[in-house]
Amino acid sequence: MAQALLSSANVMARWIDFSRRLLAGLAFAFAASSLAFAQAPEKSVRETIAAAAIAPTPAEQREIILSLKLKPTPETVTWFENWKSGKIFLYDDAGVVTPVILTGKADDDESFATLKLADDTPYTTADGKPVRINPKTVQFAETDSGLRKAMKEVSDIVALANPDLAKRLRAIQDAAVGQKVEKLPALLVLKTTEKNPKALKALEESIAIIQLRSPVAEERLAACEKLGKLNSLAAHDTIMTIRAEAENSGDTAMANAAKSALRAIDDHLSRINAVGTLFHGLSSGSVLLVVAIGLAITFGLMGIINMAHGEFIAVGAYTTYIIQKIFTTGLNISPFGMSMSIPGMNLSETNRGWYFVVAIPASFIIAALVGVLLERLVIQYLYKRPLESLLATWGISLVMQQILKFIFGSNNVEFTSPLWLSGNWTVNDIVFGWNRVFVIGFAVLIIVVTWLVLNRTSLGLLIRAVMQNRNMAACMGIRTERVNTMTFAFGCGLAGLAGAFLSQIANVNPAMGQVWIVDSFMTVVVGGVGNIMGTVISATGIGVSDQTLQQYLGNPVIGKILVLGAIILFLQWRPAGLFVTRSRSLD
Repeated sequence: MAQALLSSANVMARWIDFSRRLLAGLAFAFAASSLAFAQAPEKSVRETIAAAAIAPTPAEQREIILSLKLKPTPETVTWFENWKSGKIFLYDDAGVVTPVILTGKADDDESFATLKLADDTPYTTADGKPVRINPKTVQFAETDSGLRKAMKEVSDIVALANPDLAKRLRAIQDAAVGQKVEKLPALLVLKTTEKNPKALKALEESIAIIQLRSPVAEERLAACEKLGKLNSLAAHDTIMTIRAEAENSGDTAMANAAKSALRAIDDHLSRINAVGTLFHGLSSGSVLLVVAIGLAITFGLMGIINMAHGEFIAVGAYTTYIIQKIFTTGLNISPFGMSMSIPGMNLSETNRGWYFVVAIPASFIIAALVGVLLERLVIQYLYKRPLESLLATWGISLVMQQILKFIFGSNNVEFTSPLWLSGNWTVNDIVFGWNRVFVIGFAVLIIVVTWLVLNRTSLGLLIRAVMQNRNMAACMGIRTERVNTMTFAFGCGLAGLAGAFLSQIANVNPAMGQVWIVDSFMTVVVGGVGNIMGTVISATGIGVSDQTLQQYLGNPVIGKILVLGAIILFLQWRPAGLFVTRSRSLD
């Protein structure tokens, strides 16, 4: 018995000693291999691609390609595209296969000079002569579905490290599509190096969306809470699905977390809609203001009911269209059956956008000149005759519409917004389009300039004197006819400016002005006939009210009807509008 125990003890001792030596050997081998790996020079992208191209098995090719995840660069994607398009060739020299690429021009025998893919050096024979190959006689590196899938994985990682912020954000957001867990490690690594706040927020959002499918309950709950704090609009539908699944499976904690996140996101969405509606209302009100400020001068100050005011909007818009064509490809029109061609400057996409800078003053000048023509031919005979002026200008509006149809046709004309007006400014998920911001800013500028002209210039003094008491102004030596013409032209020029603005946010056709003429008259009447400040307040109020009702009622027609009804009730209460213009001639 004692001998058996002693024998067992000896066996156990020898086994322990063997195990200790084996572990020591493994540790030494591991340390040696680690040291060798650390001392080995890191392969470049080209060297890695070359090694993958000649790897003996598809599995080894995929393994080498996936190793590029550790050093994502745009160069990697470029070489993937070259590989997939058959631009990498495998040259066999006595059993030694070398990946090469072609360079230079083809000889008479259609052969090209070659470069080694690994280091971009010329490929030569043993005696130093350059090797030229015919691509039709040499095998190119092929790909299969597994290899292309590995390339796609690496390309996705490369996109996440793109130096262009817009492309990087798009790649980060796309990484959350499908909630694929295999994309999570790359996102987590990128999060440790990313510095841009927008990209960091997008990373947190994408990571949390993917973690909603985590097998760990704590991670799912934390991800749901995170998305609620981020007010993630992209995760809204996914969280709704998670909530339904949790309710069906009886997971109360997850269902409550999903409800809380959805509540936060819905509140955020309501705020976005409210601010967005206010912004669109301000932009619509700004256009309405520019249209109505001209009408406030011709109707409010001069007493002329100009039903052709909307057509001056169309004149400004078509002036903008012509200038756009001059800056680009030119314009071919056939007015009244006569063919007419206007050559274009064919400017680059970057420079052609400056057409709008030229179109702004041009639309004012052209509309003002047409206004001078109309005033001299018709309007000067209709002062103090409102009914006749209404009928005459209504007929003129029909004639102007037909002239525009003969020249440009009845269909909408196409506009290309300048690059500097095509973008947007996003603040907390609220999108502010540059074109609408520009309209609002320029409308403010027009109001300031109009007020200065009417109140701080000699021309404004003459205009106000003639409009208040024409006969007394004439007795004082003021040439009232000239003042009338200049005033009417100024009001029509402002309508032309409104047409230039509308060309960037609305359809342009011969009848476009009819959409705005009724709203313009309502704006002038509600604000107080002849009062500039009243026109500003009423235009803003009508524009915001219209957009708000359309947003919350979901029906633009009902919104228009309610706004019109509110205006009618307001005028029953205050027939003279918000501000009453008083002078000796009106008392």
